[in-house]
Amino acid sequence: MPVARSTSQAAAQHNGFSNNFAAMKSAFSLAFAVPFALITTACSSSMNTPDIKQNPHPKMRYEITVTIDGAPGPFDSISGFMQYEVTNKQCIPLTGGPMNAMRIPPTAHPAIDFKRVSDNVYTGTVYADYFLDEDYFGEGVCHWSLMSATARLKVKNLTLVPYLLSDEIFSQKSVEAYFVRGDYSDNDQERGSSGSRRSSDYPPELQKDIFSITLVAKESIP
Repeated sequence: MPVARSTSQAAAQHNGFSNNFAAMKSAFSLAFAVPFALITTACSSSMNTPDIKQNPHPKMRYEITVTIDGAPGPFDSISGFMQYEVTNKQCIPLTGGPMNAMRIPPTAHPAIDFKRVSDNVYTGTVYADYFLDEDYFGEGVCHWSLMSATARLKVKNLTLVPYLLSDEIFSQKSVEAYFVRGDYSDNDQERGSSGSRRSSDYPPELQKDIFSITLVAKESIP
């Protein structure tokens, strides 16, 4: 009887898939392995971070449902965050010297509090009008836009990060992210993975080891 290859060996031997998938996982590992600050900017020290005002009465509410299908075990925690960005750069002062002046939009990452519905279903709320549009820099009104909503499913040192982009939230589109069981088990080192949005991205020998995490938004009238 032939000895079965491990999922990591099979993936490594599928060169076309392995190179792209490894690069994608590496990028998301860097992006999601560290805790997210509520407000982060790439601005230089010459531009002060504005006192961003939260909307006291948000009305554009969406319920995000996370459904886990076929994972090899439970997760230690499930949390999430929204990504917001100022989308009209003309309201932002120039930073940098005269040779490299630029307008760098502030970003913000308010938390999403996911509640357990069942062993494999969790729900959380996001708002598309979480912040107030105001003249934060004296350059005109800045418009905050919801860019994405991300779930963070953590098991030991591994964080899985399926996400919805803003158009998928507003269109209430169901989006699946696919992972392999070997990812779940390979959790000794701090890293993150967004998986793949197509199960066909995985080679045939890994198809039986795939599990999915589905995110879908539904508009909720307050």
